[in-house]
Amino acid sequence: MPSISMFYGIIIYMYGRDNKQHNLPHIHAKYAGEYAVFDIATGELLDGKIPQKQIQLVKTWILLRQEELFANWELAVSGDVPYKILPLQ
Repeated sequence: MPSISMFYGIIIYMYGRDNKQHNLPHIHAKYAGEYAVFDIATGELLDGKIPQKQIQLVKTWILLRQEELFANWELAVSGDVPYKILPLQ
């Protein structure tokens, strides 16, 4: 699972061919040993648990990078490696 970005201690991942388990385009976030899954279209927390402050940071980043995330999703589900995306600054 390649990481596609990292900011404020949050690591963002996108799995290749991960549309079988979750049909929605999504990302995985890891923070301090906790994991969460977010919908790319809405920024909604789909599963998992990370602190509220980090949830807000991930949601903000998703909204800023949505176009790139959707492009990466297409790469990932077709089996290609997604590109790195600029972090939240």
